[in-house]
Amino acid sequence: MSAIRPDVGYGAGTLEAQGAVLANKVSWGAILAGVTIALASQVTLVLVGAGIGAAALDVGATAASDGGSSSLPLGAAAWSFGSVLVSTFLGAFVAARMSGRTAPASAGLHGLTTWAATTLLVLYLLTTSVGSILGGAFSGITSLVGGVGRTVAQTAAPALADANPLDAIEAQVRSTGSDPEALQANAVNAIRSYLTGGGVDASQQAAQALAQARNIPVDQATQQVTQIEQQYRAAVETAKRTATEAAAATASVVSKAALLAAAALVLGAIVGWLGGRSGRVTTTTDSRLSAGTPGRL
Repeated sequence: MSAIRPDVGYGAGTLEAQGAVLANKVSWGAILAGVTIALASQVTLVLVGAGIGAAALDVGATAASDGGSSSLPLGAAAWSFGSVLVSTFLGAFVAARMSGRTAPASAGLHGLTTWAATTLLVLYLLTTSVGSILGGAFSGITSLVGGVGRTVAQTAAPALADANPLDAIEAQVRSTGSDPEALQANAVNAIRSYLTGGGVDASQQAAQALAQARNIPVDQATQQVTQIEQQYRAAVETAKRTATEAAAATASVVSKAALLAAAALVLGAIVGWLGGRSGRVTTTTDSRLSAGTPGRL
């Protein structure tokens, strides 16, 4: 970058205009340095948190206590988020200071740009093997959301499994029948066919097959088929209701997590802006350099 030479006959307006251009020009080298400092400090803080957490972890107490298992991921997410804020401030401060900017707005924008570049780089690294180290608050939030989602799924799974109507019907038929396996299998298949879309004919076939499997009159078998159908319809409604509740709970968790991540990004941007303003140059010598006097690199 060429410096403005005061011995050349520039007018006052030209000097001011060129000085303003130099003062507001983006210093990508300073931003790169800020991103490097932000990533390095974030890795350091995350490793420190992992070391402290591993040293303080009491596996026996955690397994025996319900509260311990839930507090660990929450504490890890809080530490990771705090690490990102601290590293963002440091990176923004370094970028603004190395840019030589004296104007608060220009220094703040350098800090904000440093935060944006760091965030995009971290998001990219999260898709690679290196991202396991540089996850920071984003991986903490992801782990927290994933844990809640898995909890919802694990809670709903037993209910859905127990509400599987066709398996329940098969178990019911086989547990009460004492005749050969072929007759029981025939009854199960006939009842399955009736319940999954058969009409009057399928109902009669199911009753006859059940009567043969259990060696009972057809009228009695018809009553049992009717009872099985009622149980099946009730089980289907229970399964639908359980699945709907699980889906609603999962959607609520995802929505809250997305809003939480957005709030974290906004807070990170604010910290980057404040870090940049804090790192602006205020000395007389650096002020002359930032205005484009000889010796400005």
